[in-house]
Amino acid sequence: MAVYTDVAADELAEFLNQYDLGELLSYKGIAEGVENSNFLLHTSKASFILTLYEKRVAKNDLPFFLALMTHLAEHGINCPLPVKGRDGEALRELAGRPAAIITFLEGVWPRKPNAAHCAGVGEVLAKMHLAGANFAVRRANALSVSGWRPLFDQAAVRADEVQPGLRAFLAAELDHLESGVWPTQLPEGVIHADLFNDNVFFLGDQLSGIIDFTFACNDMLAYDIAICLNAWCFEADHSFNVTKARAFLNAYGRVRKLTEAEEAALPLLARGAAIRFLLTRLVDWLNVPPGALVRPKDPLEYVRKLRFHQSVSSVRDYGLMPSGLVA
Repeated sequence: MAVYTDVAADELAEFLNQYDLGELLSYKGIAEGVENSNFLLHTSKASFILTLYEKRVAKNDLPFFLALMTHLAEHGINCPLPVKGRDGEALRELAGRPAAIITFLEGVWPRKPNAAHCAGVGEVLAKMHLAGANFAVRRANALSVSGWRPLFDQAAVRADEVQPGLRAFLAAELDHLESGVWPTQLPEGVIHADLFNDNVFFLGDQLSGIIDFTFACNDMLAYDIAICLNAWCFEADHSFNVTKARAFLNAYGRVRKLTEAEEAALPLLARGAAIRFLLTRLVDWLNVPPGALVRPKDPLEYVRKLRFHQSVSSVRDYGLMPSGLVA
């Protein structure tokens, strides 16, 4: 979450007249995150999140995200629900941006995730994958392997300003991932594609829900697992924590068992997930809009993560015993 577009009080009041949410008591921008403008609304009835969709989010994709949240909630996944206005519509426009209000989810995201948090994420991710199996609407993953080269091209000229040699490092990894090694025959379905710790809420060690589906799409389910390995299983110094990874993968596997092909592909998928976030963070780092209330995330975090995944030889390095083998 972030704030790129300011919303005036009178403009917001007029917007809220289209809903039955009670009297607006207060609102404030949320600085965390990097993709959209978000505001916490307090009304006389409840609290809500207002999102203005910006940057990489295409307006035509928004019905997919909103419908997916409703579908998942109806299938037992605790996530925010889009709020419909008096006209029955959830999606409208505010300050020149597509906008929607969603329900507020109780809980806090863990600043220092532990193994219990990672296990909770593994369980809910597997449940989400199963719940999305009969979701009829489809959306391609624009940030899969075919989308990484355009991101690189945006940042290549200035990449070495961030770290000497970064441009060549990225180019070599992209050449490898584009050489035909990327998996194509793994189980697919709806994935979250951005299940970082600031998108998962807990009450204590108990997971209370997941948020922010603006990167959700159809892709390989194991790619979602690879994203979570990157997001949840490294320490503050960017070293890999195999205990967290084992807790995450075992919890996932108790709900949805990985195929042998998924296990074999996981190191490569983790490399792809690492370069995807390295590239988007690099583009954001080099292009912060003047005056934006936003905290761009350090892309160099993912250089070390990518180097780790390049050294992995099998899923055993992630703490998971391959299928068919006995510990």
